[in-house]
Amino acid sequence: MAGSLSHLRVLDLSRVLAGPWASQILGDLGAEVIKVERPQTGDDTRSWGPPFFQGDDGAEMSAYFLSANRNKQSLAIDLTHPEGQALIRKLVAESDVVLENFKVGGLKRYGLDYESLKRVNPKLIYCSITGFGQDGPYSNRPGYDFLIQAMGGLMSITGHPDGEPGSGPMKVGVALTDIMTGLYATIGVLAALAHRDRTGEGQHVEAALLDVQVACLANQAMNYLTTGEVPSRMGNAHPNIVPYEDFPTADGNMVLTVGNDQQFARLCGVLGNPEWATDERFATNRARVANRKELIPKLRQATVMRSTREWVEILEGAGVPCGPVNTIDQVFDDPQVKARGMRQEIVHPGLGIVPTVGNPIKLKLTPVEYRTAPPLLGEQSAQILQRIIGLSEQEIEALRASRVIS
Repeated sequence: MAGSLSHLRVLDLSRVLAGPWASQILGDLGAEVIKVERPQTGDDTRSWGPPFFQGDDGAEMSAYFLSANRNKQSLAIDLTHPEGQALIRKLVAESDVVLENFKVGGLKRYGLDYESLKRVNPKLIYCSITGFGQDGPYSNRPGYDFLIQAMGGLMSITGHPDGEPGSGPMKVGVALTDIMTGLYATIGVLAALAHRDRTGEGQHVEAALLDVQVACLANQAMNYLTTGEVPSRMGNAHPNIVPYEDFPTADGNMVLTVGNDQQFARLCGVLGNPEWATDERFATNRARVANRKELIPKLRQATVMRSTREWVEILEGAGVPCGPVNTIDQVFDDPQVKARGMRQEIVHPGLGIVPTVGNPIKLKLTPVEYRTAPPLLGEQSAQILQRIIGLSEQEIEALRASRVIS
């Protein structure tokens, strides 16, 4: 079956992660995605390695690029060249969505900003992803995930508490702000498309990394806004729920995520201390949060008595949420992860069989498809220009000769 978005064409002028993450989702859902890249070099992440995936014939591709660019076609075109800009405008006339993550005003000098392109295609959905947004005192600054994790407060609540070994602000282990911005951008594009379906109107959508990071402070933001108290780093502990952190076992660590008082009572029974569940210091979550310094050491003394595997089996049987702290190889070996299809493989004509991480969206009638592996630079340049805007082979060769495309 055709994907949910198989009627759409997306022209992706973005690079690195936030924009490509959004366009990959749209591609997974069936949209035709044309990835516009610089000739010779392409997306920055093509060179972000090692590691590189080695193809059967010696071709290689960075693991980073592989993570965000499946279900796309690559068109290598020089946007600084007037002929390249003209080609983009012709493609825009035949597209539904443009994604870009240039600096604010960066595409205006090429006549490829929203105001210029909406004259070419009034129904166009144009999504701009930036570090700080289209306005405000920081709008002209470049934005990178690590920088935004710091400025947006995430690093101030991530890491060991002050005074403990290894304390200090810590970034998350993946570029989570970029990924969340890609998700919000996708939602914005889909909302704009829904509006267009009703009215025929296109519009400008924007998503800024700093805005997204602030929004995703979630309960920590509200903890501050409702009390005026500034949240701090707590390691793996939770500011609002106890016990909700990692605990030592006889052979490693496990995580307990006790979300209500009934689960806590069952935990106490399994640990051999049912009286804790009726102790006024610990009987309710509110009391446990207030008295965490007394409760947590008691729990830690109990959890070291068995292995992680033993505890997980016993606690799951008792209905207490828990789990091991898996390394990434253990993640992909986990039976639930396997059952949910979170590792996939795609055949690429130049690279052979390429691994990819599954899309978590499950659609019964229009399921996600893994149609094509991330493309080589300019792999589909000729086909795109022939098929969509009708250029002849001679015209394409002339563009190659003048280095407008590759």
